[in-house]
Amino acid sequence: MNESLVVNDSSATAGSGEGMSWPEVDSPQQNSSLDFSTAPLDFPINPWDIMLCMSGTVIACENAIVVAIIFYTPTLRTPMFVLIGSLATADLLAGMGLILNFVFQYVISSETISLITVGFLVASFTASISSLLAITVDRYFSLYNALTYFSEKTLQYVHVMLVGTWGVSLFLGLLPILGWNCIEDTTTCSIVHPLTKSNLTLLALSFFVIFVLMLTLYFKICKIVCHHAHQIALQQHFFATSHYVATKKGVSTLAIILGTFGASWLPFAIYCLVGERHYPSIYTYATLLPATYNSMINPIIYAYRNAEIQRSIYMLLCGCFQSKGVYRSRSPSEV
Repeated sequence: MNESLVVNDSSATAGSGEGMSWPEVDSPQQNSSLDFSTAPLDFPINPWDIMLCMSGTVIACENAIVVAIIFYTPTLRTPMFVLIGSLATADLLAGMGLILNFVFQYVISSETISLITVGFLVASFTASISSLLAITVDRYFSLYNALTYFSEKTLQYVHVMLVGTWGVSLFLGLLPILGWNCIEDTTTCSIVHPLTKSNLTLLALSFFVIFVLMLTLYFKICKIVCHHAHQIALQQHFFATSHYVATKKGVSTLAIILGTFGASWLPFAIYCLVGERHYPSIYTYATLLPATYNSMINPIIYAYRNAEIQRSIYMLLCGCFQSKGVYRSRSPSEV
């Protein structure tokens, strides 16, 4: 997903060896989808590619810390942190994919590299979005089955979700490499070369399904939280303050989670459905770049705000990880 990912519909121009300037790349007549190009550029590096690479660098650094913290802290072995670790791993791979995509784009011109890079990014971002759904499911069950949440059965269904998340993500990432691409038939190309229009439509529709499921589950979570806060407030006889504060905190947190997720991915998902390969590539960049920001914000929402993660970071900086100790994490439902 880079400027070199722009397919020039005029083969004569590419064959002549004439340089393409940045404005020419974005013209509706010449542009299309993102693709590797061997034509020399008057503007040596596409500014959008620089921003994507910088975004990937920040994403990789942020999530590498989270992965290291969870991996090296024995007390963080509860289902909640296992799923957060899965999310951080997926986002870490996505950040690395953006960096590698930038490097390969300006060093190697190869259809094979293009397929591998795009497949890697598809698998990583799919795993990231799917991990968000798995975290949502875990939060719902931690409230719905609060009494049996800390049991071996919970860990088992978490493992099942992880296998499903990464299995589906790997499958979708391999599809372009296994032949579902538009390298031989450019008329089937989407706004993201070498993905076909049908392939990108499948990915976009999958996102909408996940988004609707998350929206439904968080709505149910909000109802449960409000009901619990109401019951506690009645028992303690200060409904006006306790119930209002707890409800406001839960709703505001849910709004941040869903608002961030939707604002990041919805523009790109919608454009994947309505965009055509001959549209100016700047539209693809303008919707793709915010989508990467979701992987940048995820560790802040799901990891760095957590008290145990904060404590582990402090212990890491002090070089005094606890090798022993029994800890039972607070429920992930602390929305």
